[in-house]
Amino acid sequence: MIEFCKMSGSGNDFILIDNRARTLQVPDITAFVQTVCTRKIAVGADGLILIEPSDRVDFRWRFFNADGSEVEMCGNGGRCAARFAFLKGIAKERMSFETGAGVIDAEVRGDVVKLRLTDPRDLAINQSLTVDGKSIEVHSINTGVPHVVHFVNDLEHTDVFHLGRMLRHHAQYQPAGTNANFVAAIDPHALEIRTYERGVEDETLACGTGAVASALISAWKGLVESPVEVRVRSGETLCIHFTKKAGGFEKIYLEGRAKVVYEGRLWEEAYRP
Repeated sequence: MIEFCKMSGSGNDFILIDNRARTLQVPDITAFVQTVCTRKIAVGADGLILIEPSDRVDFRWRFFNADGSEVEMCGNGGRCAARFAFLKGIAKERMSFETGAGVIDAEVRGDVVKLRLTDPRDLAINQSLTVDGKSIEVHSINTGVPHVVHFVNDLEHTDVFHLGRMLRHHAQYQPAGTNANFVAAIDPHALEIRTYERGVEDETLACGTGAVASALISAWKGLVESPVEVRVRSGETLCIHFTKKAGGFEKIYLEGRAKVVYEGRLWEEAYRP
């Protein structure tokens, strides 16, 4: 049996496994992740996180989307990983861990976790794309993983699944694809967003790196300034802190709740064919 913890980062849910002893022995990690992340037939989650040893910092993680794809970074997943590591005695309240996007610093205060992300790259503003036969304006940035931001007037009635899927697979962002965020500016310190996530292939209740991308793009366009509260689909709020500099941003922090849902043991029959 495989011991695991189910956690939620503002509506993004994850399966976390302590694999520092390399005890997870499955013949096909992609198929394993796909199966255990499938709702109704297994645990169900937006992604799976393995905590593994590091010879540089407190630990190393491997992050998998629900479709089994391994990606560099996930903001809400990072917050859950940090709190998990603190609760399990793997790290202290202030910690650092390795990701595919670089070393991430984190601080745990109760159920609130604050991450310092790596500096973003590939900022591109005011791009015109043809989507579903229409020209729309989008903006893009990589906040650990690639994101597209599109501003809308009516967030509630935006067809996030359809438009998000079209943007995610748009030729402009191939072969890796992108995440797609739909954003409404509320005031100089507040946004609302909805996100279609690559790898989940659906709208999720929250996306940490998407919230950061939306805040940074909005700041670059003069709509907001740090700190920015970003209300996500779950109804929770993420707080984004950053410093603007020539050509981009630095000192970027993502802050929000990361809560434990339950712990359990995964039986072999849940993931074996």
